[in-house]
Amino acid sequence: MINRLWCETAIPILWKNPWCYSGINYKNKNYLFIIIASYLSDDTKKFLTRHGIHLPSVSCKSFLFDYLSFCRSINIINIEIITSIGSSLVYNQFLLQQEFYGLFMKKFPELKYLDMKSIKHQIFYFPEARLRFESLCELECDTSIDSSYFYGLARLCQYIKRLIIFNRKLGNYSGIAKLIEVQRNLKYFEWEDTHWFRIAESDSCKEVLLALTDTINHLKLISVNKDRTLQRVLPKLHKLKSLIINDLYIDNEEQLKMCVYRDLEVFMVDHYNLKTASIIIENTGRRLKKIFLESYELNDYYGNFKADSLIFIRKIHENCPLIEYLCLSFSPTKEHFNELEKLLKVCQYVKLLLIDMVDISRERTEEKFLENGEELLKTLIRSAPTNLREIRFLYDYKFSLKALEEFLEKWKGCSLSILTCEPIYKEEDYVKVINKYKNNGVIKDFICESSTNVENMDENYALPIGWHF
Repeated sequence: MINRLWCETAIPILWKNPWCYSGINYKNKNYLFIIIASYLSDDTKKFLTRHGIHLPSVSCKSFLFDYLSFCRSINIINIEIITSIGSSLVYNQFLLQQEFYGLFMKKFPELKYLDMKSIKHQIFYFPEARLRFESLCELECDTSIDSSYFYGLARLCQYIKRLIIFNRKLGNYSGIAKLIEVQRNLKYFEWEDTHWFRIAESDSCKEVLLALTDTINHLKLISVNKDRTLQRVLPKLHKLKSLIINDLYIDNEEQLKMCVYRDLEVFMVDHYNLKTASIIIENTGRRLKKIFLESYELNDYYGNFKADSLIFIRKIHENCPLIEYLCLSFSPTKEHFNELEKLLKVCQYVKLLLIDMVDISRERTEEKFLENGEELLKTLIRSAPTNLREIRFLYDYKFSLKALEEFLEKWKGCSLSILTCEPIYKEEDYVKVINKYKNNGVIKDFICESSTNVENMDENYALPIGWHF
């Protein structure tokens, strides 16, 4: 009624995937329930009404748009929430969901996206399902679903490009493996364990990894088993553009050198495997733009941490001239600061830099941390690239008021965001200095948060430091 052109443009976009808005409470969205229910046939409405399900009297013929004809997606959990509006009884909700899914198979011109976590309905048995599932591009699911369901999908879906699996239950994964095996163009694969159990206890998980083929461009594995299966799988995935693994353990160095990824742009790994990461970085095609490290307590890693972190920095400035987002973890030694300075001079495209300093010496005093901080700021003053816009500071260093002000004075002309986990910068003297440089445009933001938030805050960038992807 206000702007017909805007309405005709927006409705197809909003209804392409009306279940995907995380900020919406679908329990309160009666209009969604009314619109979908209005498409049901009169006989179906009578059947459902006899079971005590409350249905709207409005007909879809009274709508300005054929809303379901724009839809290309199904989200099982949100559908379950919406059907609860019609009845509070579990059986009635089941009946209503069954009718809704049958309606979707008839009305949707194609199905591109399916989130079927916790699904209870065999929706691929509907007469029109074959045509809808042939076009499926993206699937999210979990391992609580019986393997037979995945066998059914494998019969219909062979062109899935993006597959995301949440491992909620140990069991038989042969159905998932079969679904992966029949795919002809799988580009993105994600497996995430949602509970802290040992996946290695189930041999069938190996089937899933071994089913992956070299069509994969993006691989994300969180808390996957630590056996030797990855050593067999990773070398054949030579087309990877992003590799995200929170426990990249490969003990065979010769086999690790076979992991050659000439197109790799995004690489995430944990602090414990810096040596492994360095070998992979050396074998990339100098296209890496993002390197992130998952933070751990490094008590068990002190033995090799100095040497491994030094090599890690060196491999980055030797092989990553295009790096933009970078997480570094190292000891505050003269050698490490020298390598850091070389990196900053070579890698001129760095926009975001997280520095996690780990002082493993016995001299863990306030004075030592202030000394570490002063040396770090001097290195940044001398060599920081002109593109640098955000620095995140973690752990074993602090900045004296004098050192911080000298650093900010040298930074004039750029609007810099600083994130730190040290509460000292909330003290009055520091706040005065920080506000002074905020007012003259040197500092855009100065945020003191928990270490977890410093790693994971992502307001400024689509790909934050941490494990969101």
